[in-house]
Amino acid sequence: MVVLHLRHLLGWRVLGVLCGLALFGLAQASSLTPMRAKQVAPNTWYVQGESALGSSANRNFISNAGFVVTPAGVVVVDALGSPALAQELLGLIRQRTTLPVTHVVLTHYHADHIYGLQAFEGAQIWAHASGRDYLSSELAQSRLASSRIDMFPWIDETTRLVPATHWIGSRTELVVGGVRLVLKPLGPAHTPEDLVVHVPSEGVLFSGDLVFRGRIPFVGHANTRHWLEALQSMLAFDAKVVVPGHGPASTQVKQDMTQTLAYLRYLRQTMGQAAKDMVPFEEAYNRADWRAFEHLPLFKAANRMNAFNTYLEMERE
Repeated sequence: MVVLHLRHLLGWRVLGVLCGLALFGLAQASSLTPMRAKQVAPNTWYVQGESALGSSANRNFISNAGFVVTPAGVVVVDALGSPALAQELLGLIRQRTTLPVTHVVLTHYHADHIYGLQAFEGAQIWAHASGRDYLSSELAQSRLASSRIDMFPWIDETTRLVPATHWIGSRTELVVGGVRLVLKPLGPAHTPEDLVVHVPSEGVLFSGDLVFRGRIPFVGHANTRHWLEALQSMLAFDAKVVVPGHGPASTQVKQDMTQTLAYLRYLRQTMGQAAKDMVPFEEAYNRADWRAFEHLPLFKAANRMNAFNTYLEMERE
């Protein structure tokens, strides 16, 4: 009788939406991965996303973010993949300090790192100037439109793209409360706007998506030649800890870069030879020996696309 009465008042479509949201909430309550702040230095923490594709089931919590507490405020590195995630990150920060977030530094403008930006109202946002090209692109708009559907309710019509307040184009030092952060562009590599954040006093380097740990990298429209060079140049920071864009923090930097290096080199080797010999992509892909990587999370989801994009890149080279 209650359902019939609701149907009369609301109609089947509205009732279906309400029931769907209720069931979604019940399912999510027991399946969401909790966010935990992991300390990597006296004043530095990070949170680690899942090794998965973004979805409503995981709230788009698939990337890492970090924060550095200084005497004058908190510097956040990357903003996570939804406003709700960013709010949860803010809650973890408040458990450790009452100081406000004064700065957010972006390692790059990919959706899983920026959709939480609007939660940091009042903070300065620092990013590489090439990020403006992404923000003004049709790709950024279409990706947000798709995310509002695919990752509802975490990303919805209120989620918006937020530009930086400070765009940089070269090595820049940001000093907050006497703590020096070195912002160094290393793109074009994973993206045109790749930026790493080094905190010398903490011995910590935030690499963004130049380093993936425990999963297949997302290559997209990368410049893989420069990406390999960027990985090598990161060793010059001599950091004790590297916080990657995805996966656990590393205290054995050179060793833990090996997986990303080996994968990118193999892509370039196999797809480059195929492009040179004018072997069709499908034939080249099927010939390649992927056994060293096929056990990694997201191999099935990302490897073919990565190989195809690298094939096109090698054709242009």
